[in-house]
Amino acid sequence: MLTYKALYKFLDHGVHAEVLDFPGTITCGVNLEEARRLLASALADMAETSLLRGEPLPQPDPSLTDPEADLEEPIHLLLTAASHVRIVPQAPAP
Repeated sequence: MLTYKALYKFLDHGVHAEVLDFPGTITCGVNLEEARRLLASALADMAETSLLRGEPLPQPDPSLTDPEADLEEPIHLLLTAASHVRIVPQAPAP
């Protein structure tokens, strides 16, 4: 499990949410509960995309902060691995 830092900014029409130490992981929701749910989904999607592209995941940096954030809290990324086996028939030897 990796623990990143989420930030939330309360706006007139919703809540802006992003993961400070995982660039590009940004969303918004109508309230804090929805913003948290959407941000967790965005983090999982960004991590999966990085891994599929062969890129390393960013290292969590607990020292990051945003002075404009209304709330900062940990967000946990838990990845599971699965194996897929595919049997490909071999061509007959000539």
